[in-house]
Amino acid sequence: MSSRNRLHIPLLSLALVVALAATACGGGSSAADVPPGAIAVVKGKEVSKAQFDQLIAQARKSATTNKQEFPAVGTPEYEAAKTKIVQGLVEQKEWELEGESMGLKVTDEEVETRLDQLKQQFFQGDQKKYEDELERQGLTDQQVRAELRSRVLSDKIYKAVTKAVKVTDADIDAYYKKNAAQYAQPSSREVRHILVKTQAQGAKIYRQIKGGAGFATLAKKFTLDEASKADGGKFTAFKGRTVAPFDKFVFDAETGDLSKPIKTEFGWHVIEVISAVKPETTTPLADVKDSIRTTLLQQKQNQAMRTWIANLKKKYGDEVSYAPGYAPAASTDTGTGTTTG
Repeated sequence: MSSRNRLHIPLLSLALVVALAATACGGGSSAADVPPGAIAVVKGKEVSKAQFDQLIAQARKSATTNKQEFPAVGTPEYEAAKTKIVQGLVEQKEWELEGESMGLKVTDEEVETRLDQLKQQFFQGDQKKYEDELERQGLTDQQVRAELRSRVLSDKIYKAVTKAVKVTDADIDAYYKKNAAQYAQPSSREVRHILVKTQAQGAKIYRQIKGGAGFATLAKKFTLDEASKADGGKFTAFKGRTVAPFDKFVFDAETGDLSKPIKTEFGWHVIEVISAVKPETTTPLADVKDSIRTTLLQQKQNQAMRTWIANLKKKYGDEVSYAPGYAPAASTDTGTGTTTG
């Protein structure tokens, strides 16, 4: 992987847990329950200050590497970054605890396999390139392995939570009917046109074509429509998708008709109709059934995860204690994020 294509290791799955979870993290038990050296305790499991400090240091080094200014301690920007990291660490611990209660385990072999895949994907399996990139970003191999362990656990939780999600034929049929317009293709016609700025120029081009000049040759030389210029002004016009004067001529004309200059908001068009009208069509359900199933399955899986996360927040809401200065401000946000498996 080149130095510009950096290895992006989210802060302990913050990309997953923070994006998904509700941000209402206030409340919990007394700060007296948090021992020295920890910033929070989640149902008896500590979140160490050393872990927090490591992530702050990593974020600071990453900002420096990217020639960005890391916010100074005490500023609102720093507090926002600090809150995000604390939330991520606490939520990470909640996911770990819930994974245990679900009987989910992550083996060292699974982590090693994921790490090998990462090295192959970004570094062509070159250990030295991998280590150099970690140093450049202020990461350690231990951090990467912890992140990958978290990702494997997240994948297993996602699979467990969504395994019962099903999409029925009735669901697909209802979606197809509700989105019927999406599968309708209006009538169409092959045309050529030349777009110019003035009526006089359009009239001159019209006379040249009537006199035997090649339409495509003139279009490549004069048309202002860059989209069709390379094809000699040729394109497929769909009824109702072009400006009204253009649309009217195209779908009222006979095949082979050539228009005198027609004015639209874009300029003056000389249009030649070169095919019969192709009737409107509707894509059959059978042709899109699989894609609809995929769409609906993803939607249902995302909803299952949102419900699971909302329940997780409720379950651990009174089980989190923060050290002084680390408790995020209370929020009424209920979270609307989604995930992918």
